Parts: sequence; structure tokens; C-alpha cells
Amino acid sequence: MSAKLRLQVVDEAFKRHPVFVDSPVERPSEYFGKYVFGRDKMFKYLPSDVYKKMCDVIDNGAPFERSIADAVAAGMVTWAKELGVTHYTHWFQPLTEGTAEKHDGFVEHDGKGGMMEEFTGKLLIQQEPDASSFPSGGIRSTFEARGYSAWDPTSPVFVIGDTLMIPTIFISYTGEALDYKVPLKKALYAVDKAATAVCQYFNPEVKKVVSNLGWEQEYFLVDEALYAARPDMVMTGRTLMGHDSAKNQQMEDHYFGSIPARVEEFMKDIEITALELGIPCKTRHNEVAPNQFELAPIFEETNLAVDHNMLMMSIMKRVARKHGFRCLLHEKPFKGVNGSGKHNNWSLSTDTGILLHAPGKTPLDNLRFVTFVVETLKGVYDHNGLLKASIMSASNAHRLGANEAPPAIISSFLGRTVTALLDHVEKADEDALRVDGKTAFKLDLPSIPELFIDNTDRNRTSPFAFTGNRFEFRAVGSEANCASAMLTLNAAVAEALVDFKERVDALIAAGEDKEAAILKIVREDIKYIRPIIFNGNGYGEEWKVEAAKRGLDCETSAPLIFDSYLKESSIKMFEKTKVMTAPELEARNEIKWETYTKKIQIESRIFGDLCLNHIIPVVTKYQSMLIDNVHKVMEIFPEEKAKAISKENLLIIERISDHESFIIEKVEAMVDARRVANKIESEREKAIAYHDTVAPLLEEIRYHVDKLETIVDDEAWPLPKYRELLFIR
Repeated sequence: MSAKLRLQVVDEAFKRHPVFVDSPVERPSEYFGKYVFGRDKMFKYLPSDVYKKMCDVIDNGAPFERSIADAVAAGMVTWAKELGVTHYTHWFQPLTEGTAEKHDGFVEHDGKGGMMEEFTGKLLIQQEPDASSFPSGGIRSTFEARGYSAWDPTSPVFVIGDTLMIPTIFISYTGEALDYKVPLKKALYAVDKAATAVCQYFNPEVKKVVSNLGWEQEYFLVDEALYAARPDMVMTGRTLMGHDSAKNQQMEDHYFGSIPARVEEFMKDIEITALELGIPCKTRHNEVAPNQFELAPIFEETNLAVDHNMLMMSIMKRVARKHGFRCLLHEKPFKGVNGSGKHNNWSLSTDTGILLHAPGKTPLDNLRFVTFVVETLKGVYDHNGLLKASIMSASNAHRLGANEAPPAIISSFLGRTVTALLDHVEKADEDALRVDGKTAFKLDLPSIPELFIDNTDRNRTSPFAFTGNRFEFRAVGSEANCASAMLTLNAAVAEALVDFKERVDALIAAGEDKEAAILKIVREDIKYIRPIIFNGNGYGEEWKVEAAKRGLDCETSAPLIFDSYLKESSIKMFEKTKVMTAPELEARNEIKWETYTKKIQIESRIFGDLCLNHIIPVVTKYQSMLIDNVHKVMEIFPEEKAKAISKENLLIIERISDHESFIIEKVEAMVDARRVANKIESEREKAIAYHDTVAPLLEEIRYHVDKLETIVDDEAWPLPKYRELLFIR
């Protein structure tokens, strides 16, 4: 595709997708939750006693009574039909990193040769998808197809188009979880019980602890026509080849810059759709790399926040196409510029406030703060390799440790103030539990108001940074399901809190004063967690050496990182908190290894096809043109002059030949490596083989393809280039 034709394609795409649309007259607060069966809809469409029972289920985790299912279903369907809904589906999150849905109509026989519209409590509560067709890691065989989806009443039902979407869990016929929601909900229950018990040391009135999540979704936009002209992006979500653009992010002018008009209209459309579906979008801005952007909502309860993120990713992809874009959620769609993450801001809160908030009003409040910070870090330290495994994937491996992404070593940044506080507590200083609040900072400019500086800075290189009243788990990948990281983190913290309470209670039983017992155990744990605290530059090579000395997990191979799920300590933790069993963990690891293999396999196959069927023919044709030009020069000009004129062309021809030969040879070697790896029966060993023998060849070959891109005539190059993909017109 010539450069001229590529620009024509973009112009045509722009004309087909007008982006300036009328904004809604209503304020966001007026249409927020319009398509959600939330409390306002429940109050209107459900009998009062059923409404109260539903609120008890949602607020207090009370058991759902099947006796009210028909009444709830009747209220839902009445509301849904007023919106023109004709179908319903159980919407769940299988182990594919995406969502799944099977639509059924409100249609039943009426017994008189006709049909009627019906939706019962039984249909609301339970459905039977084909479990054998989803990843199961061996829990389900092809001939064992039965599986069940079951309604999660704590996540509201919503409407998209003509379909009632019912958030559900997904389990096998034999009871094992085949999704992310089941273990996530178990982990949230575990941290609730463990944290509530510890909270009651400080405030006996606390009855419930909630895990909160605020995700920050980063993404790229590219023009749809250019995307369609890149088979690698279509098949893998990223560019497998492409030379750096002369200008990318080095001028640092895109970050927080003025949002391009087309993108802003896309963002408005997304926000309207999201707000109507109850997703509380708040922030939007340009990110660091060209064509990279971010959106973020207000914090929500973690289970609901995960559902909303999965829904939001689907919305983004759908709305992007209306505006002539494709939304890329891959962690590293472009080499040489920032990748995309999904920073998971995590906190714990009760009806009395945020547990990680400091300073408190009293030393006891600050002791509570220190306790929860320290025990969170204890969970992170004990399971730092497991937490890394929870965010690792074939795509996120490209991002970690590169272009402002945190490294593939889990550590925690606390900042000077909190670090100093822990030092004082550990040394038993008299003023140990006095924490300075925000410091006044006055600029020498009369027109600028006084600023308040937080008691902790930010560290963009830290995978797990304390940022004031929460921890920011920055290592999560942009296309991942947040539940993977959140269920692991909450379970690890729950285990640490249970262990903390057992040790404190033992001291109290032995006659120790409660506060003295808490302080004693906290001091022990501060000493214990020192290796996980790192306030420096996570990008430095010296940190890798230091982290290894501290005993932190420094493995970088994704297939080997997954091994952390099956470590004795991991299995013990998941079973102790009742989040997952050993067989479920083994099955999930089989899926992780198989998924890794398949992703590298697909990349390798499409890359080989592009090299042999797109790049080499064009390069050979261009080389032949140069050779023909040399012959003509030799015919026309005297020998000495002809040699001088042809010298540069001969050098280019030679360089092309060298690159061509390498590409052809290594593509063949890559195919051979795949053949060898595919014969390995063990999913783990096969994934390791793909990591060690196939993936490196992708990078080796890419170097030579990218060099050819700088040599071959731009008119002849068959793929859109970075300078076209990365800058929206």
C-alpha cells in the first residue's frame, strides 16, 4: 500500500465516520444508571418486602432466598420490556480474559399452539452454558459438557441494546470455578472477615470491611483503515514489525496535552454510554505515547469495579468503531514507546472510614493505620512471586520493565514519611505514632493559593506503591481481567491479617495488654517485611542485583513465573482462605501455560506469513529494480563514471540481500522450532520451549525487517508505518 493510498484510506474513513455529535441535554447525574436495575429501579418495580431482602443481600451478604426469585424476575422483566428488551443472557467471565454471553428470548409455548413472553426466577438464577468449550485446564473433558452459570445479586443487572445482561458466576458440573468471579468473591469474603476481626481491636463497632478498587484503563487508538491494513494488529493486537517513527514520545508533548477533536468525541460517547450503564467515569486524558489515552472511574467495591472494567473494555471497542478507530488494549502494541497498563488502586474501608488513611485523630487510629499497612505488605512480601504471576501474560511481559512500566520484581514504595513512621514504631520511639499530615507549601506568587503537599510522593517505577490512602498496583496489564490480581492480593492480605490476629490473641491470652500486644507483633512484622520496601529507582540495574540479595522473585520468563501458583505456600494460602483448591490452581496453570503457547504460536505464524508473503516479495522487486538500474547505468555511461554512480546502489543491493537471507533462514528456523515445541505433551514444558526457542526469533527477525523498512521505497512498502499509525489526523 503506497503512502498516498494510505492517506486516502484514512481520509475516506474519516468521511464515513462523522464524529461531531450532539451532546445529551441532561446532566450526567440525570442519566447515570439509566440502563441498570439498581436500587431506584428495585424500589419501583419490586414489592417492598422483596426490595428489603435484596438490599440485605447486597449490603450485608445475607443468603439469597430462592422464594423471592420469581418476584425479582417479574420486576426486572417489566422494567426491561419498557426499554424494548426482548432477550436475556447470563454474562460471565470465563478464563479467556474476556466475557461470555448466550442470548435467549423471552419466548415459551403457551400450550395453545402459540407463544408467550416469559421470564421466571429459575431462568434468572441459573443457566447451563457448555463448560467443555471454555478453558478448564482439564477439569472438564470435551465429552463432559455440563456447567452452570448462577446470578450474582451483588452486581446489578443491566441492559445493552435489546438484551437483559445478568452478571453471573460460572462453575463446572463438579463444582470447580471456571471463571474469575467465584474466587474473587471468596477472596473478598476472606479479607472482609479477617480485616473486620482486626478492626475490632481498634473500634468494636466495625461490622464489615470492603475492598475497594479504582482502575485506570490505558489504551491506544488507531485509524480503523490503517488497522485493517496491518494483519499483525488484527491477529495479535500489536505490531510485530515496524521501525521507530522519527518523532514518537521523546518531545513529551502528548502527555496531558490537548485531546484531539475526534478522540474527544469518542471519549464523550464512551462516557455517556458508561454512565448510562452505571460506570462512574471521572477522568480522561492523553497518556505519554502518541495515540495513547486513559480513562478512570471513581472507586467502587472491588467485585462491582471488576465487572465494570470488563464491561468498559467491551464498550470502548464497540464505540471506537463508530468513530473510525480501533481501540488497542494490548499491553505493548508499539515497540519503542510506552505500553499500556491498568493501574489497580486498592484500599480497604469500613463504615467508619478508610483503613489505610493517615494521620488519624488519636495514636490508636495511627496504630490501626500502621497495622493495616504493615500486614498488607506482609501479604505482598510472603507472596511477591505469586502476585507477579497474577499479572503476568505473554503480552504484559513486553511491557514490564520498559518505557515507564514497573519492573518484573514486586516491591513497594512507601515514601519518606510512612517509611520514617515504620522506623519509629520499630525502634519504639515515644512519638512513634505521631504522623504529620499534609504540609503547607506556599509559592512566592501572590495569585497562587497555598498548596498542601501529601505525606507521600509517587514512584512510577514501583509495582505496588502507597499513594496516600491506598496502594497502587501498577503492574496489572491493560487487557487483563483485574480479578486475577485482586483475588490474589485480597487473599494474601487476608492470610496475613488472620496470622496477625492469632499472634496478638496469643499474647493477650498470656496476660499482655491489648495495645502492647498489637505493637509487639507490628514491630516483629516491620522487621520481617523490610526486603519488600524499596523507595528507589526500580529501573536501575543495581536494583535487580539488590532484589535478588533480598530474596525477592526476579524471574522474567512468563512460563516459569506461573510456577508460583503451585508453590506450597501459594496452595496453602489459597486453601486456608478458601479461595481456591489445589486442583483448581493446577487447572488454571494449565490454562495459563496453554494460553501463553497459543499467543506466541499465533504471533509466530502471522509474522512468518508477513515476512514471506508481504515483505520479501516487495523487497525482492525493489532489489530487482535497483539491479536493473545498475545495468542501465553501465550501458549508458563510461565505465569509470558508471561505477561511481552505481556504487551506492550496489551497497544497497548487498544490504538488502543480507537482510533477506537472514529473514528467510530464520523464518524457516522459527517454523522448525514450533514443530519441535508442538510435539511436547506437557503444557508447561511446551510453553517454556516457545518462550526459549520461538519468541526470541521474533525479535531477531524483526530487527532485519525494520531495517528493510528504512531502505525500500516508501511507495512500495506494503504496511502502514509507525509515523502513520501513531498520529491521528
